Amino acid sequence: MGWGIRGGARRWRAGRWWALQRRARQWWARRWWARGWASWERGRGLAAANPLVVDIGIALLVQAAMTMPFVVPRPAEFAPATWPAYGLSTLTVVPLIWRRRVPMTVLLAILATSGLYRLTLDGPGQPLPYTGLVIVYTIAALCPPLKRLITGLLLLVAVPVGVSLNSRSARELTFSFFVFAAAYVFGRLTDARRRAHRVEAERAAARERARIAREMHDILSHAVSLMIVQAEAGPVAVRTAPEKAEAAFDAISETGRDAMVQLRRMLGVLREGGGSHEPGLGVPEPRGPQPGLTALPPLLDRVRVSSGLDVVYEVAGDARPLPDSTAATVFRIVQEALTNTVKHADARTVAVRLAYGEGDLSVTITDDGRGPQAGFRAVARNSGGHGLVGVRERAAAHGGTAVTGPGPDGRGFEVRVRIPVPPSPVPPPSPVSSAAAEVTR
Repeated sequence: MGWGIRGGARRWRAGRWWALQRRARQWWARRWWARGWASWERGRGLAAANPLVVDIGIALLVQAAMTMPFVVPRPAEFAPATWPAYGLSTLTVVPLIWRRRVPMTVLLAILATSGLYRLTLDGPGQPLPYTGLVIVYTIAALCPPLKRLITGLLLLVAVPVGVSLNSRSARELTFSFFVFAAAYVFGRLTDARRRAHRVEAERAAARERARIAREMHDILSHAVSLMIVQAEAGPVAVRTAPEKAEAAFDAISETGRDAMVQLRRMLGVLREGGGSHEPGLGVPEPRGPQPGLTALPPLLDRVRVSSGLDVVYEVAGDARPLPDSTAATVFRIVQEALTNTVKHADARTVAVRLAYGEGDLSVTITDDGRGPQAGFRAVARNSGGHGLVGVRERAAAHGGTAVTGPGPDGRGFEVRVRIPVPPSPVPPPSPVSSAAAEVTR
């Protein structure tokens, strides 16, 4: 029995050892694959940037492959390889350097030199038509349908002729057609992948243009709305309360400066290079991250001072850090909702509420203004409703939803947005400034 226990222990230790080895091999394989894939991606980037260097490298590799039959000793019944034969084989490879620029000319040059090699010199045969495969792949990947059709017709004539000059074997003829067809298929697959990447890049560019358009709309609409409100109230304040007129003009200048800074930050990413400067001043333009939740209190302060609205800010639940893009989206949604309130609602009070749930963030902006009937007509008449559409698009871009309609008691207007967020609680943010009231539950 003791031997059985000891044997079982040995088997258990051996099993543990093999399990550890298997895990180590799997870990190493994952690391090797990751490094290999990263190297492949870097190589693709270098190849796209230096196509001529890639073509020269391909020509050298083909030349190395075609040199092997000249180096390997030939049977006695065959004539020895000669330098003219080797030189002509090299001449067959040289046109590959220009395969991207003039592929059809390169194809004709390869067919001519290959035929001359087989007809005039008793050089060693090649296991594969390397140069022909490379140029067929290139034409399939880069050329339009007419040139691909001409290439196919030329191969239908050239391949049987070349095989008849060598062995007249049906098996070799079938094999030659097979390898050329494989090269053509690989070329078409490469072209399809390139087209898919191009379409995806165009879609990404369209999404970026739409994002920039939304950003510009939000920044300009918010700033211009507040400046219009203050500009209209300024003349009245000058006659009745001069001290309020000065505050109104200060709010106009502060709002304009803030909008200019945000526009510079956003448009800076569209400029080439990293050293854009203020024209003629040599001063770097202000750049930085997109505004997030920490920028909400100053925004509410500006709205309160500029429009006279009573702004209430409430945070419920366990606040936690959000991804930069999500935080910027929340800021823009609140900004757009406040802009609509200032422009269309004729409200006295607006409440902004952030409620953190287990896996989402609810953003609610409610005012006590004229409600959706008058508000919607004003939005449609003055701005085409682009602001509310932008709110829905921003929420949908992060997997969330946006609902707009009357307030809880049927009066006013409310924007309700829910966005999924990571469930990792952190201490709540610092209190807002005294200009905006905050209620934290």
